[in-house]
Amino acid sequence: MSRTRSVASTTPAVHRRTVLAAAGAAAVSAGVGYALRPTDSQAATTTGAAEAPVAQTVHKAAVPVEVPLAPYTRGTTVASVATPRTSSGYRRLGDGAGWSRKVRAELAAPKSGRAGRRTSLAAFVQFTDLHLMDSQHPMRLEYLRSTDVHAWRPQEALTVPGAISLVERVNALRGGPVTGAPLQFAMTTGDNTDNNSRHELDWFLTVMSGGRITPNSGDPRHYEGVQNSGLKQYWQPDSTTRDQDKQLGFPHLRGYLAAAIREVNSPGLTIPWYSTVGNHDSLPLGCYGHGDSWLAEYAVGGKKLMSLPASESKKLQDMIRKASDPQGHHFRDLLKAHARNMRSVTPDERRAPYTARDYLTAHLDPAYRGVGPVGHGYSTANLDAGTQYYSFRIADDVVGISLDTTDPGGHYQGSIGTKQLRWLDRTLRENKDSFVVVFSHHTSDSMDNLRRDPAHPDERRYGGQDVVALLASHSNVLAWVNGHIHRNVIKAHSAPDGRSFWEISTASHIDFPHLARVIELADNKDGTISIFTTLVESAAPHRTDFADLSQTGLAALYRELAYNAPGSSNKLGGASGDRNTELVLKKG
Repeated sequence: MSRTRSVASTTPAVHRRTVLAAAGAAAVSAGVGYALRPTDSQAATTTGAAEAPVAQTVHKAAVPVEVPLAPYTRGTTVASVATPRTSSGYRRLGDGAGWSRKVRAELAAPKSGRAGRRTSLAAFVQFTDLHLMDSQHPMRLEYLRSTDVHAWRPQEALTVPGAISLVERVNALRGGPVTGAPLQFAMTTGDNTDNNSRHELDWFLTVMSGGRITPNSGDPRHYEGVQNSGLKQYWQPDSTTRDQDKQLGFPHLRGYLAAAIREVNSPGLTIPWYSTVGNHDSLPLGCYGHGDSWLAEYAVGGKKLMSLPASESKKLQDMIRKASDPQGHHFRDLLKAHARNMRSVTPDERRAPYTARDYLTAHLDPAYRGVGPVGHGYSTANLDAGTQYYSFRIADDVVGISLDTTDPGGHYQGSIGTKQLRWLDRTLRENKDSFVVVFSHHTSDSMDNLRRDPAHPDERRYGGQDVVALLASHSNVLAWVNGHIHRNVIKAHSAPDGRSFWEISTASHIDFPHLARVIELADNKDGTISIFTTLVESAAPHRTDFADLSQTGLAALYRELAYNAPGSSNKLGGASGDRNTELVLKKG
């Protein structure tokens, strides 16, 4: 195939090709957030043979510019990483040594002199698993902490200021850390919200596009949740109560809860951003299907269960893990059985669950446009067809494809249906003269939920290995970028005929180490492509000050609390080959 142009070309070019976009179209471990571990678009509807209507989205290619290849490290984890500066108890964080860049050559041998030859193809940022969370929501499963200490995390009230600080970091980056190319867009790869509630969706869209947010629900004046419940299994920051976490060294912070629900301001990203849907964006609690009216009423009502015996907590958690209650009927019955043990909270209609259509409509709302594009990848054609997948032009030689890997039938693991798999194959074929980057929420290994979609019971579901096989059959696929597992993992995929691509999975922004990833594509002009991955933390300082409850102070505290969260894993950052890398592969 001919691939001679790049965004670093000195000769401007006008892209005139059309890109097919989606026409058709939601936690345990990393999947359930609680416990287990660039430009405007215009859509028109056409009809393909034996297919659902497809949206035809036209994106302007990034204007080619001359970009000096000037690597930098400031503001990235190559320069410094938050590291504990005390050795025991509650550990305070400070500046630590950065992570070096590792060259990975499983798919192609790197050739000498490539740094002086290469030209940039694209540069962008991945956010994933923000889990913007109403920590007071009645549906939350905090009480599972009685059987799993990590089922509730002390940092959960600070997801909004933490995400805003991540936006601030990206806005401050000079461009691609390796190539110096301008960052063209950011992509969120799902679990943007946590409880599938309407106000969390508003918070997410405002964090990304800019504006003021009050991360509170229920009583507008007071926090009403487990952290002022007096229950010792949760950190009670404003109280002198000797709770479980204070026994581990967690601080007494008077005024913390008032600060956590105070209005904050997001500048919004200064680059275009796109959105991919995750299971927490699609399903209540990331694991239950829609349809139970009692649970929907409970979500907005005035009662909240805050404690549960360990035996019952384990039974519920096991059912979630095994997907034996995908519609939440047992969960509903458990809540009803414990009605007398619930505490009163202020009802709030904004906590209502949102549907896939609500998700699309909100993205298309002009109030959340920011710097664009309109719909952030989604179009009115997605609304018409009821789909949440699409394609878009990243650069003159690069196309992006966003998949919907959530299963409406329930459970936190993923899959895709026949219609979407065929659309993916067709889109790859129709863009055979462009490189392709695929985005999804789930990883290949976490797409093993083949439960049928209740709305399409006759449609077969396909797992991760089916997607790997399809992607490996197309020589234009460079990378599959995803999240879900809350851990940095980079995997090489190769086919017997030599076709290959990299799967890049990035850690979450709810569990430490709170990372996003910059990804740069470069043509080495020697028959190989290099994909550079560079992790970035939020802009908040590594050191915290317990007296600083400002927006920035809370963002710093968010990171430190997450590091110290009981039961948290110290392996989510991954090995050196999963962090800052140069991934080499043959040019197809």
